[in-house]
Amino acid sequence: MTRQIPTELTEKYLANGWWTHETLGDIIGTGLAAAPDTPFRIHSAVRPFSGTFHDVDLVARRLAAGLRRRGVGPGDAVAFQLPNWMEAAATFWAASFLGAAVVPIVHFYGRKEVAYILGEVRPKVFITPESFGHITYDLSVCADVPIVGVIDQTFGDLLDDEPLDELIPIDPSTPALIAFTSGTTSNPKGVLHNHYSLVHETRQLANWYPPDRGHQLTAAPVGHFIGMINAFTIPVVDGTDINLTDVWDPGQALRLMRDENVTVGGGATYYMTSLLDHPDFTPEHLPFMRYAGLGGSSVPSAVTTRLAELGIIVFRSYGSTEHPSITGSWYDAPEDKRLHTDGRPLPGTEITLAEDGEILSRGPDLCLGYTDPDLTARMFDDAGWYHTGDIGVVDDDGYLKITDRKSDIIIRGGENISALEVEEVLLGMAAVADAVVIAVPDDRLGERAAAVIRLRPDHGAPTLDELRTHFAEVGLAKQKWPEQLHVVDDFPRTPSGKIQKFRIRQDIASTQ
Repeated sequence: MTRQIPTELTEKYLANGWWTHETLGDIIGTGLAAAPDTPFRIHSAVRPFSGTFHDVDLVARRLAAGLRRRGVGPGDAVAFQLPNWMEAAATFWAASFLGAAVVPIVHFYGRKEVAYILGEVRPKVFITPESFGHITYDLSVCADVPIVGVIDQTFGDLLDDEPLDELIPIDPSTPALIAFTSGTTSNPKGVLHNHYSLVHETRQLANWYPPDRGHQLTAAPVGHFIGMINAFTIPVVDGTDINLTDVWDPGQALRLMRDENVTVGGGATYYMTSLLDHPDFTPEHLPFMRYAGLGGSSVPSAVTTRLAELGIIVFRSYGSTEHPSITGSWYDAPEDKRLHTDGRPLPGTEITLAEDGEILSRGPDLCLGYTDPDLTARMFDDAGWYHTGDIGVVDDDGYLKITDRKSDIIIRGGENISALEVEEVLLGMAAVADAVVIAVPDDRLGERAAAVIRLRPDHGAPTLDELRTHFAEVGLAKQKWPEQLHVVDDFPRTPSGKIQKFRIRQDIASTQ
């Protein structure tokens, strides 16, 4: 069940041109046809690729034809769990040509997360590798998916010799994407976007980004919303090169700047700081880091000031998978606003603050809701406002600054980690009576997960290595594993017995 967008908002978005009747397939098909010779490169140690838009478009259309022959079309879900590879683009584009809803899954998600997602959306298609780096994918999780394509095994069998020629006509108000993101719930949240919201978001970001940003390298996983948009839609609309890497390696990025003229333009702060802190970094790299559009995690002023002092033009933004672009500073806005606020509402977007300071937002790129109707009912109101769970203030010039989070998540290098999900895994250990997971500051990644546990009687404290072994056996993504372990006799609590996490954060901070 999805939320009903109030009629007056729908009319407003259409009347102002924020929504058009284009579909995702329309803008991708038109863009690929307009610039067929544009380079498409995968910078990878295990699966490099160098070709053109036309080359990947052909694979996508052959895949679309093969899936259509197998009965896939509008209303179906096409899921993939792939690193930043050519086949991910081909799958995404093929689904858009068919009018199917694409379901990107972060490539490092483990068995637990993937099994939940596949059970939630019941896709007709699932595309996956057998392995990537140290990850071996458990193919038993897709036993109930009708069509499975495994890279270098059965994926090629899905491609027809005759590529799909014409797009399948669909209603742009129907779902185009189901994006899963971690948050305050124990399982990933399934966020539904339609063609209206995705097309608007693509065009809005393409207009917001600096026009002279160069040949940008995308390292954010394409299983994430922003990685997917930056990799598969914005460059196609702009007719600009696609450069992807499947592993973030600052040394490799610095080499690519020098040897292949690629640029790095921001994302989570970690991408920029890891380049500056790498031993191979020199001032000669700065022209390839002219801009830093930062978002996706907390953005400390110390980082924005450091970048600005090096001559990098910093601008910040605020959004989420549910509402991708709520606020942002333009790259030519006053420097103090760019460095120290999260910007003003972007075109078509409205924000308001609740009595407790919570940020409420609505706009043409806001999602339809969640796969869980109860969660949709909790997070959206009848006037179309999305309750973000974040706390903020707005200055006299209309610039927003995030000051706190109501939602109980840790943002590690741009990746959302549900504290509840990690706590549930900790409680599966025999020695653990109670568990709390909190965010602790980290200079490189923004935040890390710290586990605070109370032991059962007659049990000794597990080591951090024993903790990691347990999480590996459960199958939770490694990025979500606690990186600190603290043992307490008991937790600070309210009179009703509720654990006071803010006091735990204060106690841990005082010992760092």
